[in-house]
Amino acid sequence: MSNKKKPLVVLTRKLPDPVETRMRELFDARLNIDDHRMNQPEIIAAMKEADVLVPCITDVIDAAAIEQAGPNLKLIANFGNGVDNIDVTAAAKRGITVTNTPNVLTEDTADMTLALLLSVPRRLVEGANVLGERHGQWPGWSPTWMLGRRIWGKRLGIVGMGRIGTAVARRA
Repeated sequence: MSNKKKPLVVLTRKLPDPVETRMRELFDARLNIDDHRMNQPEIIAAMKEADVLVPCITDVIDAAAIEQAGPNLKLIANFGNGVDNIDVTAAAKRGITVTNTPNVLTEDTADMTLALLLSVPRRLVEGANVLGERHGQWPGWSPTWMLGRRIWGKRLGIVGMGRIGTAVARRA
């Protein structure tokens, strides 16, 4: 049996259960059970003792926070597509690697885009809200009630054909 200490990994927000389960198996994982948004002093305190910090895109990891990081912090693994919330230059100067999860949300974002493209002109959310306010009771029909707009025969314009734009185009 090895006595080697597991790296301390601090997650700033609640992540999907399978991710947290695996984190607990592999690391000394400090989870954000109540999923509160950690404030800057909490993030800095975590950075002082963690080997790995797993922030989300809403967490600001600026140069001032990185300057206060403990000597064991070697990795900031951002849970999100970008790293705009992290001062990558300041991290590099301290020898801290910064990673993210590129492409992880491409297909999901394309799905949501298509869902919005279908639901907005057909007023699906508005209709569901009307039924919800009436506790599922049908309010009756009229020729123009919840008419919405037809999407059949319309052109879809996609601004930018990067990963997400291409995924939307495949679905359309």
